[in-house]
Amino acid sequence: MKNQLKNFLLLVCMISAVQFAQAQDYALNPEVQNQMKSLAFLEGHWKGSGWMMGQDRQRMTFQQEEIIEFKLSGTLLEIEGIGKSDGQVVHHALAVIQPKGKDGEYEFSSYLQSGLSGKYPATFKDGKFIWRPTELVRYIIQLNDQGQWHEIGEYNAGDQWFQFMEMTLDKVK
Repeated sequence: MKNQLKNFLLLVCMISAVQFAQAQDYALNPEVQNQMKSLAFLEGHWKGSGWMMGQDRQRMTFQQEEIIEFKLSGTLLEIEGIGKSDGQVVHHALAVIQPKGKDGEYEFSSYLQSGLSGKYPATFKDGKFIWRPTELVRYIIQLNDQGQWHEIGEYNAGDQWFQFMEMTLDKVK
């Protein structure tokens, strides 16, 4: 009976030690929260319109809605965007942003309705959030003088950037 009690107490101590170690792994990291605060200007529910140019170089206008929320105690930023043109969905994406490396550097994980996904580098500097799905394409998000979300997409053709997308959104919530 004494051996069973000793074994039971040993087991309880081991389980407690494992739980303590796991709690340390899952403890809130204030440095991550602080870095994410730089992106707080994006948080909210946004609606507006924009245009994008297809490969045929024809401009298409669209209505856009973006819902941005902090998740996991402020350590991740989730973005869901839905764009419609003539009542049809032309863009539906989900993204998750998290810090990567030093202050101002982020990882932008993107998931599209087509099933495509990827992880891309992003930076925040001088009030501009920039993410780059390729070396030749970049998206720049910032607030304009009216406090609106203003985003452009650009393509690099050598020594010059050409704009292929723009949208301006108002915060509705």
